[in-house]
Amino acid sequence: MVQDIYPHKLHNEFDPNVQATQEDVLLCIVNGKILIHLNCFENKEVVFPKVKEIQIHSEYRYLFSIDNTKYFLCDMQLGEDQIPSGYGYVEERSLRIEGIGPKDNLFAAITGKHLADWYRDTKFCGRCGHKMVHSTKERAMVCPECYNTVYPRIMPAVIVGVINGDKLLLTKYRTGFKYNALIAGFTEIGETVEETVKREVMEEAGIKVNNIRYYKSQPWGSANDILLGFFCDVKGNDEISMDTNELKYADWVQRDEIILQPGEFSLTNEMMKLFKENKVE
Repeated sequence: MVQDIYPHKLHNEFDPNVQATQEDVLLCIVNGKILIHLNCFENKEVVFPKVKEIQIHSEYRYLFSIDNTKYFLCDMQLGEDQIPSGYGYVEERSLRIEGIGPKDNLFAAITGKHLADWYRDTKFCGRCGHKMVHSTKERAMVCPECYNTVYPRIMPAVIVGVINGDKLLLTKYRTGFKYNALIAGFTEIGETVEETVKREVMEEAGIKVNNIRYYKSQPWGSANDILLGFFCDVKGNDEISMDTNELKYADWVQRDEIILQPGEFSLTNEMMKLFKENKVE
């Protein structure tokens, strides 16, 4: 289940006084790619280098701690002569495979990528164009010229399990992720998340819904968002009119015929599993 992937002792508060030691973990992340040990990856284990293994002279940015392990960011592209033996860059999304772990490191990779994207995209002030500096008090970038303050961007999105008796509406994206999914989409400005649920289901499947009830949320750094899970019921006509620009598949699937995603670390998969096991309230 989703709650099991996330460590109970995540310390995410920014602290400018935390300095990297040789034994701390280094998340080397550049444009969605992350440095991991390749042989371990083949065995479905996520292993990051420690600071002492990267032979460059640089100040690393403190990200967060999980239990007693501190994670720092290296956001510069390492040359071949700087990459430790056995390590290589992989797409962060490639970590979404069945049985991969440990879960703390998977969580660190996804959350680290979220922060790395934000630091990359917030180097200059969007108001006046001056170079931003990191706040000494909190996790924020501040413009020294106009004092514009920018916090990490977190985009709300919904995951929707649409129920039709003993059937669940499953979809597959036209491009990218190839496994079964649920209706999903980002909340637009001026819109409640409940309105997002209704709009996304109508746009992607041409179906009206009611009895919308919240299930749970999940931070999802892969897309820099916070996922909000909802279940709802089909209202009236259940004939699907699929948005072919977004999807290549959409259909009502009996609970015992639902094929789950690989791995148990996404809110989408947990919701599908919950319905499959007849545990949706």
